[in-house]
Amino acid sequence: MISLIQRVTEASVMVEGETIASIDNGLLALIGIEQGDGTKQIQRMTQRLLAYRVFADAAGKMNLGLEQTEGALLLVPQFTLVADTASGNRPSFSKNPEAALGKACFEQLCVHAKTEYSRVTTGIFGADMQVSLVNDGPVTFSLKVS
Repeated sequence: MISLIQRVTEASVMVEGETIASIDNGLLALIGIEQGDGTKQIQRMTQRLLAYRVFADAAGKMNLGLEQTEGALLLVPQFTLVADTASGNRPSFSKNPEAALGKACFEQLCVHAKTEYSRVTTGIFGADMQVSLVNDGPVTFSLKVS
């Protein structure tokens, strides 16, 4: 499982012209599900998303996690994160699971994150989404769990 996280001052997701999710200060996490991802990866990714230290402490150092700052978390499925781009001019999606398995895994991640933390909102797996954000910093990291 891969997550591209961005520290944001605001982020939102629109589907068919309607805002379905929005947050203020927090993290936007674009989530890529890989073949073989399951409960172990869901639990570990949730743990990392909530605790990863990307927010400034009193001394201005990136030393605080999402839970410590009471920021919000916006989870957005993005199957293109796991694309193989090593060769050629077109990405390969051979590492992606079948859509039904990817959807189930993403939805389990959302449920687990909401169980662990109250300020979680999500995009919709398989929807044509428009994602808007104001990246704070900019601060962007790629997290991978196996």
